[in-house]
Amino acid sequence: MDSKYTETSSPVLVHNPYLCGLKDDILYHFSLGTGTHNLPALFGDVKFVCVGGSAWRMKEFIEYVAAELGMQDPKSDYPNICAGTDRYAMYKVGPVLSVSHGMGIPSMSIMLHELIKLLHHARCTDVTIIRIGTSGGIGLEPGTVVITKQSVDATFVAKFEQLILGKLVVRDTDLDYTLAEELLQCSKELGQFKTVMGNTMCTLDFYEGQGRLDGAFCLYTEKDKHKYLTKAKEAGVCNIEMESTVFAAMCKLSGLRAAVVCTTLVDRLKGDQLSSSKEVLHSYQLRPQILVGYYIKKQVEALKILHR
Repeated sequence: MDSKYTETSSPVLVHNPYLCGLKDDILYHFSLGTGTHNLPALFGDVKFVCVGGSAWRMKEFIEYVAAELGMQDPKSDYPNICAGTDRYAMYKVGPVLSVSHGMGIPSMSIMLHELIKLLHHARCTDVTIIRIGTSGGIGLEPGTVVITKQSVDATFVAKFEQLILGKLVVRDTDLDYTLAEELLQCSKELGQFKTVMGNTMCTLDFYEGQGRLDGAFCLYTEKDKHKYLTKAKEAGVCNIEMESTVFAAMCKLSGLRAAVVCTTLVDRLKGDQLSSSKEVLHSYQLRPQILVGYYIKKQVEALKILHR
């Protein structure tokens, strides 16, 4: 066992015997690798990872966290660590890593494979990872923040299905319930916006897969849509997005403590299109950042007390 690990620390796990046979592990979509970068020196102190869809939002988040932690550098523009590629963006300040994941399950999956390997090669321990993003709400006022209790598929079942070598593999989508409760408590302490805990439905598509009436194709009725979304609500679904099942499944396999925090931009029972102004939508998008930033600051301050 590496000297950095203790009996109580939790390393980031990989389940691939072939990695040991690689002379260099190239993290292609990050433009990083074990042969070109000293990953333990660059990332070994990471304790918190936040991932979100867009690159600009994750840069905005790292700037916000830097200010919250008192680590803000007025002269720094927080360069993109993955500037050698246009696939993903990555930013770091202190123990916090902020990474974009694109849109949808495939893009999230590719990013997570390389992120998990990066954290493993860097010998990180006790890492908490949180997806922050946007979603469509079901019966919730726009701007409501949803902390995911369980990630479910489009049939409202807590599972992630993937074809591997032509065979269907089903994986659990359990998230860390204690972490979710801690985040909910943080929102109560902040008292700035409504936050709920509930199930999040992950779909394979933004339009037909979510029952929208405004896509290029719609071979169902408005009545069909409302019947489906009502069933989802009755199953405990509070919001809909496109990444949480694979995120939950892969984080569980790697031993990462994980949570999903998304703001709702629209109540899907009342409509499909985003009619709010850009300014209002941006204020909604900041809410997961504010909540998770508060949580990280609280944890960092607690760790400083423990280490005195």
